[in-house]
Amino acid sequence: MAEKLVDVTRLEALLQRFADERDWEQYHSPKNLAMALAGETGELVALFQWLTEDESRHVLPGSKLGGNVQDELADVLIYLVRLAAKLGVDLDAAVSRKLEKNVRKYPPGDSTPSR
Repeated sequence: MAEKLVDVTRLEALLQRFADERDWEQYHSPKNLAMALAGETGELVALFQWLTEDESRHVLPGSKLGGNVQDELADVLIYLVRLAAKLGVDLDAAVSRKLEKNVRKYPPGDSTPSR
């Protein structure tokens, strides 16, 4: 068996326990989780909104902005993993399939994305 690209097994279990301990399962429908994921992605985008291209490349992990970016990335991952678990999506298999599609869609040496 090939090594997994994405293994969120422990995170998935931790998030399930966290939700169970707070009786949040009732709120974690796929619709609600997708909306929360979109909201957290929006919060991540907002951190970069007024930065120049160069400034966006130099967000330092030790800075306040860098810490905020890390927090929002974590929130995005948390909701993504929770949503995938609710829908029974194997993120490793999904990523592997998508990467294979991208290899065919975007051949090496072609820097222009196809639509």
